[in-house]
Amino acid sequence: MTSRRRPADLRPSPATASQPLPGTARELFDALPQLPGLRTEVIDGRLIVSPVGTPEHARIAMRLHNALLPLIEERDWDGFSGNVDVCIDGPRDPVEPDFVLALADCPRWGDPELLSSGLIMVAEIVSPGSVVDDRDRKPGIYASGQAPIMIIVDPVVTPATVTVLSDPKDGVYLTSTRVTMGRPVHIPEPVGFTLDTSVFEKALGRP
Repeated sequence: MTSRRRPADLRPSPATASQPLPGTARELFDALPQLPGLRTEVIDGRLIVSPVGTPEHARIAMRLHNALLPLIEERDWDGFSGNVDVCIDGPRDPVEPDFVLALADCPRWGDPELLSSGLIMVAEIVSPGSVVDDRDRKPGIYASGQAPIMIIVDPVVTPATVTVLSDPKDGVYLTSTRVTMGRPVHIPEPVGFTLDTSVFEKALGRP
């Protein structure tokens, strides 16, 4: 689940020695080389470098992808499990959702980043180190970037929950539906799909 951004060469050269150092988190993000085993994002003006998730974390993302796969194939969409960067429209901040559902011709910011306003859905899987960002900060980020739907899979809270956020307006999602993991939850249009969240319990090794 590492980023697919092209590597950057940070070694000084005659052409770069006189260039100014990165002045913003976005500029620093753009200057970084690939960091295998780590994910890099800009969240509220902070450059965040964190390890990729546990096998259970990755398994949940894949279970979500597999559940939506018939829909992805039927509608010729793209589904990415934690391996694509998203550029938030407006501030142009980069984030790396745990799952992305997008049109096949989703517009991009440069070559490697999908623009958030062209997405269909994003999902984040909460881990102990990402609780505040995933629960509190990222919904506003995705809503401000006009991502139509956000799903938060939260195995950290007791009992585990799955939340579907939709109807973004003025930087917030106006509609929120939360279920205990194991119960079905409806994902509204443009997805229009009822998700059986028991697939996540199986990914966690829970009955």
